[in-house]
Amino acid sequence: MSELHLNRQQYLELEKLGLGAFLPLRGFMNEDDVRSVADDMRLPGGDVYPIPVVLDLSLEEAKRLRGAPRISLVFEGVEVGELSPESFFQLDKAALSKKVYRTDDKDHPGVAHLMTQGEVFVGGPILLKQRVELNISAYEMTPEQTKAKFAELGWTSVIGFQTRNVPHRAHEYLHRVGLETSDGIFIQPLVGRKKKGDYTPEAIMRGYQALVAEFFPANRVVLGILSTAMRYAGPREAVFHAIIRRNYGCTRFIVGRDHAGVGDYYGKYDAHDLTRRFDGELGIEIVRLHGPYYCGRCDGIVTEQTCPHGLTDPSVVREISGTDMRALLVDGKAPEPHIMRPEIVASLQGVQLFVEENDE
Repeated sequence: MSELHLNRQQYLELEKLGLGAFLPLRGFMNEDDVRSVADDMRLPGGDVYPIPVVLDLSLEEAKRLRGAPRISLVFEGVEVGELSPESFFQLDKAALSKKVYRTDDKDHPGVAHLMTQGEVFVGGPILLKQRVELNISAYEMTPEQTKAKFAELGWTSVIGFQTRNVPHRAHEYLHRVGLETSDGIFIQPLVGRKKKGDYTPEAIMRGYQALVAEFFPANRVVLGILSTAMRYAGPREAVFHAIIRRNYGCTRFIVGRDHAGVGDYYGKYDAHDLTRRFDGELGIEIVRLHGPYYCGRCDGIVTEQTCPHGLTDPSVVREISGTDMRALLVDGKAPEPHIMRPEIVASLQGVQLFVEENDE
């Protein structure tokens, strides 16, 4: 059988497909799938799906593998899976970028990654034969495991929370709002491919382990990572993240301010608008929450839904963003306690905080 050697990111996509994290996908998208998803945010059969999930090849690999009825997929010397190829195809990457990311600007990390991928793509159903133990594996739960855990805890209403940052008080506000109307919360930081300057998986998990251990009831929170790439696709990725959390057993999913955004490519609440387009079709309820900030006059974490001072007295408002927190921590400064808990900052001591080069 012909072999294809996968890089880490390709392996993680294979693994998520095999575990059912990307259902209804059961393999890498073929050409018809990609075009339908890019144009209509649906698979050809009608299921909502906003993001291409593809396997790229070099021209040389495509020439060698074309015509093979099955391809053995190898990662770190281990046969991890098998692909039954349906089509080999090429794409206009700039045109695809404009549809998926709303831009073909190579400064956009999602666009930049697409442009560095191989010239050819191969699609078809996969079989996951074996998983490889990685440095992050101890933090991860499969969809089967999370569903079993929620059942064990007696949860029938589970709210999912997506993050790629160390937790600050605005995140905590969203967690608590979600918990008020759900049996439990599944906090699932994304720790796959990231861009330079993003938090490392170790930093994110240290921060969340400290938060969960000290500030939440033990029977109300499950913590586990999602090892897939950040696409930085904003509104489309919000829909994608909701579909994934449905597959992990969540019944509700938080979509906040500039979900999965980067730079100024997307509007603050574009993800709210796009998810509304698919209400009733995703198999999971979208909980649309506004972006929390600290108000000195209200003396707490609030949003524009509950505080007037962003308009009447902006001088007392302190926005809380992952970008701001990273900037402080890079300079060795501790954020103020009303912005990030001292216990979280302490948990980060001795840990590499940031990705130093773009992951591939």
